Order: sequence, then structure tokens, then C-alpha cells
Amino acid sequence: MKRNNLLLLFFTVILFSCSNPQGNNETSIIPNIILIFTDDQGYHDVGVYGASDIETPHLDQLASEGLQFTNFYVAQAVCSASRAALLTGTYPNRLGIHGALDHSSKHGLHPEEATIADLLKPLGYATAVFGKWHLGHHPEFLPTNQGFDEYFGIPYSNDMWPNHPQTKDYYPPLPIYQNDKVVDTIWNDQSMFTTWFTEKSIDFIERNKDRPFFLYLAHPMPHVPLFVSDKFKGKSNRGLYGDVIMEIDWSVGQIMQTLKQNDLDENTIIIFLSDNGPWLSYSEHSGSAYPLREGKGTSWDGGVKVPAIMRWKGTWPSGLVQKNPAMTIDILPMLAHLTGAELPVKKIDGQSIHQMMKDADAKSPQEGYAIYYNRNELQAIVMEEWKLYFPHLYRSLAPDQEPRADGFPLDYTMIGLEEMELYHIPSDPSEVNNVISEQPEVLESMLQFADKVRQDIGDELKEIKGQNIRLPGQILE
Repeated sequence: MKRNNLLLLFFTVILFSCSNPQGNNETSIIPNIILIFTDDQGYHDVGVYGASDIETPHLDQLASEGLQFTNFYVAQAVCSASRAALLTGTYPNRLGIHGALDHSSKHGLHPEEATIADLLKPLGYATAVFGKWHLGHHPEFLPTNQGFDEYFGIPYSNDMWPNHPQTKDYYPPLPIYQNDKVVDTIWNDQSMFTTWFTEKSIDFIERNKDRPFFLYLAHPMPHVPLFVSDKFKGKSNRGLYGDVIMEIDWSVGQIMQTLKQNDLDENTIIIFLSDNGPWLSYSEHSGSAYPLREGKGTSWDGGVKVPAIMRWKGTWPSGLVQKNPAMTIDILPMLAHLTGAELPVKKIDGQSIHQMMKDADAKSPQEGYAIYYNRNELQAIVMEEWKLYFPHLYRSLAPDQEPRADGFPLDYTMIGLEEMELYHIPSDPSEVNNVISEQPEVLESMLQFADKVRQDIGDELKEIKGQNIRLPGQILE
């Protein structure tokens, strides 16, 4: 799939257009796709999710013209793992992707794993990623070997540079890649990141307006260190963090305006997500997950539940609020369904949630969702209205610390969850009322599902390896 020659690609497109002229089951057109993925943005950090001190008019408009999920999950509350799940439709631990890769990592997303871009290229899509990649910085793991025609951005998180507040001598300057080449390095200023990646995205749309395209805009912000251009400095009532979110909202508005100017409004799916919840230890430089519990780096809802706004103007209804749970692993199979693309040959975990886009009562076809963290710990299970936690260690802010606004983190303390706990999410979004003793039948169903997941992809908490784990791509020394 990775290296089809031009002749094969040509005949594939012709065959597809002849055998499936409608392209999908929704309309008579093959839609463009824009996937916007922010970094560490909290559930509460958008107007339609309750933010009152940050103005997000364009995201609010996107929600009013499309749909808003209130219970949308990422597979893991950490950078690389979350991105692997989104792009492959597969639990990242199945692929051997854990945590957050850095400049010293010798592995990455295996080139034989199929990404969304890989699925769409045989249909004639132009594909590009602008922003943060974070699935391996070695040449074989870069986007241009993972289905993308174009790449401009950073290979890992923006705090992996010499100015990291806790490890100043560990990271080299932050490289900027153009396709597979380093074209610049960043030593001390990231204030133009959001602008650069927005401008690259607009240029890509305009160059490919006459063919189907897939644009993956992966903003490095609002991951710390926070930077904002002069356009939005001091504009919000939420300090620097709010300024950054306002600039991301501006970016979304620029994308929407470009689509409208090029008559692509009704032929383009827009999906807006965050990779995980807010990094709460950075206090005033972090977002808010209110009313959810905890944040990034935990399996509580504040870590794994994210803002999720999607629009296909003229095809999906406007103003729909979808309260049933779904996960990023379901995006790839949904897009395959909507475009007519073939699903990957290798096993994936996602299932298409296209019905949920049109019907507020529709539910995910999944039996449940597994929430992993650390190396391969099954820490929680989501099944419809319920969330079950298994005993594990998690981090939480140590008490009696004053918030900081200087970009330095507060201290975490580790807390041990000693027994299983069960929460009814619709009535208890803050996860404070453990009802495990009151729901024996629900508990039994969730335990059975958890056992199937463990046998499939393992659980270090139970010392179960799993039968269907695949290796990541690895650099041989």
C-alpha cells in the first residue's frame, strides 16, 4: 500500500470511479477531509463546551453547523499513543506505540501499518500533514513514508527543545521538517507555529481544490511551552493560554473561509479534536477539563475525554449534540465508509460511527472501549453510559500548591486506586459517586469485555501479554 507506482494508482482510480461512481453511501461525491488535532486542549476550552473566558466563535459556528460530541474519547491520554490510534484506527498498544517518543527513540509507527492517508491515496486524494507528527523522527517513520504527499512541521512535542524547564541539557534544538529534510531549527521562539501551519494548510487546499484532498492539521499548541503571535497576544480573559486558544480558533476560521471562497463548503468534512486533556501541572499555562476529573496522563475522563466537533455541511444535520460515546479509533473506519476506501488488511480496532453523525440516538457499534496507559496497563473500560476503573496508580496534583504563571510545572503525587470503581457518566460526569455495589449486572458485562480485551492485546496490570500485539517499526543498530 505504501509504494504503489503511478501506473497502478492511475488504474485504481479509474476502476474506483467506474465501479463506485457515488464514492460513498452518503452523497454522490467523494468528500475532501480536514482533520484538525490540537495538543493538550481541555474539554472545557471551547465556547460550546462551557468556556466563558475564551472566545471561540469559529469553533462555535462549526458546532452549530455540524455536530458536537459530549462523550468522545481518545485511546490514551498521551501524545504519540493518541496520534497512532487516530491515524490507524487501532489501539496504539496493539502497534507497540506507547507514551511520547522523543529525539532518542529508536522506533516509530511501522510503515506497514495503514494510516488514513494510505487508505485515501488509491482513490486519488492529495494528502498532507502540517504541524506535529510524533510517530517517529527517523526517515522511515516520517509522514512521507506513511501515506502523506507533503509534510511541514515538527517531529515531536514542542517542549522537546533546549529550553525545557526541567531538562535543559537533554534536548537538541527543535527541528522543522519539509517532507523528509530538516530545513530549520528552533531555539527560542515558537510564536509563528499556529500561523505557519495555517498558511501551509490554506495553500494546500487552494492548490488541490479541483481534486479530493486529505489535510491533517496537527497544531503543536496549546502544549507547553505556550507561544502566540502578536495578532492574539493579550486578547483573551484567560491569560496566555486563552490567547493561544483564540489563535487556534482563528486558524479554524481561516480554514472555513478558504473552503467557502473555493466553493468547497459542502464537499468537505471537517473534524476537530484534541489529542488528550489538559496538562494540569502547568496550572495557569494549562487548560481546563471542567467538570471532568483529573487531566492528561490519567485515564480519568479529564485525561481521555476531549472536545469533538464535526461538520459535513448539507449532508450531516446542523446543531446535533451526540451524547453517546465514541473514540478516535472509529474515525478511520468511518472515513473509509464515507469515501468507499478499502479498510486495512491488518486488524484494526475501530468501527464506523457514520450513523452517529445523523442521529442523536444512534450508538457506536462497539461493544465497549478500552482505556490503556503506561506501557500496556488496562486501566479503564467504557461501555455506553458506564465507566469501570481497575486498580492502578495515577498522578494527581499534590495539595497546597499555589498556581504558577511562569511556565514551570507544579508537583504531582501518585495515588493508588486500590479497588475497582464504577461510574454512571451521564449523571456523574465528575466521577465522584462510585456505584459498583449497586450494579452487579453492569459490572459482570464489563468484566467479560475486559477479559476479551486482555487476551487480545494484553494487560501489564494482570501480567497478560496478549495474543495479537504487533511490533512497531524499529531502527536496527
